[in-house]
Amino acid sequence: MNALSGPVLNGLSVDVEDWFQVGAFETVIDRKDWDGLDCRVERNCAEILALFGAANVKGTFFTLGWVAQRYPAMMRQIADAGHEIASHGWDHARVFTLGRDAFAADIERARKVLEDTTGQRVTGYRAPSFSIDSRTPWAHEVLAEQGYAYSSSVAPIVHDHYGWREAPRFAFRPVEGSDFIEIPVTTAEVAGRRMAAGGGGFFRLLPYSVSRWAIRQVNLRDQRPAVFYFHPWEIDPDQPRPASAPLKSRLRHYTNLDVMAAKLSRLVHEFRWGRMDEVAAIEAARTPARLAA
Repeated sequence: MNALSGPVLNGLSVDVEDWFQVGAFETVIDRKDWDGLDCRVERNCAEILALFGAANVKGTFFTLGWVAQRYPAMMRQIADAGHEIASHGWDHARVFTLGRDAFAADIERARKVLEDTTGQRVTGYRAPSFSIDSRTPWAHEVLAEQGYAYSSSVAPIVHDHYGWREAPRFAFRPVEGSDFIEIPVTTAEVAGRRMAAGGGGFFRLLPYSVSRWAIRQVNLRDQRPAVFYFHPWEIDPDQPRPASAPLKSRLRHYTNLDVMAAKLSRLVHEFRWGRMDEVAAIEAARTPARLAA
């Protein structure tokens, strides 16, 4: 079926990082200790591949270079199953903590490892914790300079950890004279206010009916694709639980892990899903280019 004329093709994505690499624990668990921790990303990604296979859907795995370097067999398994491999940076450093030169080195390093381990060209990027925002107008330029085709790194909402409220809700071209496109994570409009609706904690913590309503609103009213994401650790209720983590971080991270897999299975069967590079191509065709001044 032609995606432009049939039901809206939504973007299905997995941010591949382990439980100890999340932003909520960045002040609790030191990067130098990562290699000594219980890595669970392989088993969790195997479960995700089985879940996607049962629904006959393909998605995009935005993967840390750190993870790909240590688990090349897992990366080849994901690629061989027909999913897109895209970059999530090297070790989950937020973009606004890096600066332009360090960011360029980070995404170049990650991309090389991802391509070397899978043999698949990497054209997509997602910033850790959606950390491309009003502080980092240069980040999209660097991505375009390095030949990336698209990013899905902007959350056009207000949030205590991230957000760029002034950004468009749907795909836009942030770099003048470039074909590069940004596809923000999905938001829904409620009484004139934007609400996070693209997955992650929003999907895990709230009733399934809320996400179903939001995706339907975007597909039917806006006639645009939803961009949905989650993490491998979100389907793993048996993961370690550091007692030193702040209460707020623990509540966000561990609530409803035991129901996440069942909710995901329901979601991938109910809507039409595809890889982010497929969605990017469709959105690029309808998004006017910004002409250089």
